[in-house]
Amino acid sequence: MDYKNKSLCRIRTISFFLTLCKDKTQWEIAFRSVKKEVDLLLPAIQKSGYVLQSIRIITNPFGEYLDLTDVKNAKADLQYLTELLNKLNESGIRIRFAIGAASNEHEIALLPELIADYGDLCNACVNVPLDENGILDNHLIEQSVSAVQRIAQITPRAEGNFNFTVNFNCKPFIPYFPAGYHLSHLPNSFVIGLETPDLLVAALKSVSKSSHNQFYADCYQSMQKALQHHVDEILTTLSAVKLSGNFEFVGIDSSAAPSKNGASITELYELMGVPYFGAAGTIEVSALLTKVFKSVQNVPLVGFSGLMLAVTEDLGLAQGTQQEQFDIRSLLTYSAVCGIGLDTVPVAGNANAASIAAIMRDTGTMAFRLNKPLTVRLFPIPNKIAGEISEFESDDLCNCRILGIPY
Repeated sequence: MDYKNKSLCRIRTISFFLTLCKDKTQWEIAFRSVKKEVDLLLPAIQKSGYVLQSIRIITNPFGEYLDLTDVKNAKADLQYLTELLNKLNESGIRIRFAIGAASNEHEIALLPELIADYGDLCNACVNVPLDENGILDNHLIEQSVSAVQRIAQITPRAEGNFNFTVNFNCKPFIPYFPAGYHLSHLPNSFVIGLETPDLLVAALKSVSKSSHNQFYADCYQSMQKALQHHVDEILTTLSAVKLSGNFEFVGIDSSAAPSKNGASITELYELMGVPYFGAAGTIEVSALLTKVFKSVQNVPLVGFSGLMLAVTEDLGLAQGTQQEQFDIRSLLTYSAVCGIGLDTVPVAGNANAASIAAIMRDTGTMAFRLNKPLTVRLFPIPNKIAGEISEFESDDLCNCRILGIPY
């Protein structure tokens, strides 16, 4: 298939980074400014032949604008936000919302109840820093683990953890949920996020086998050329739109972004000669794919701009768990040469808090030591143990074998 075919490269999201304040009368005005920008961008994107899958709005830390006196007041504010967001959805494009980062113990403790009731319109993260001694803030990690476990208990099949992640060394302007967050001192902005596994598979299928070094060099060139072509096409489309000036375009996240409805990232490994994802050679291919995502020119790269291995969002990775082709330690090892960390990983419901905290600290240590963004998004599934199969019902999730956390 011709790599220039626009159906191979979907625009997963246009993510708007927006500051909200305590004055609730300003919220609708802020959302209208997003709608105005969407009304300018969407016709141009559709005319260009690209598919736009979602609009996402990502805010400054929710403690700066929600009434957090108690969970009842916080839910009332989220209900109002939901009503405002519903007014925006005239285009039929999926609109998702992230309430930004939780900044302290009180805010983290509120998240399970808010996520249980508002799910896809209540994505949130916690940014864990290093202390003055270069050691991760373990208290914040422990509070986050408590939230993960509570979300697992009060949402069906623990699926609410799809909306919560713990960030390590993650900067603003990640367009994907739930790791994305905004800071109020930064300008209101927008970022383009792509979905390109189909494109990369098509690019690899055009490469002829040769010696290992030449074959890998040709694979890199083919994928890089295909990705750059579509980035340039999208930039050309953007440059032709006269925007309102209320939002600043700050860049593209070049990550492939997984989907149940397209090619699996595991196909790339197989096309490059690795028998299956998890076999010897996986790290080498992961590093080469990361190089492809980092190679994009002519635009600032923001967010992860790397290889995403989201276990329950990718049919190939999910199948790999069922065939026991990799484990949680393998995923952590691969994170050394790619993104995103331990993302959408189902674990046993009886996994103890200490072991979850320890695997978070391992991930965070790697993130800061290697100066890269990594996240942990785990699904402890009640009444399930390692080796059993999940029973997710969400349209976003694939069922997989539950992985064990070594302890």
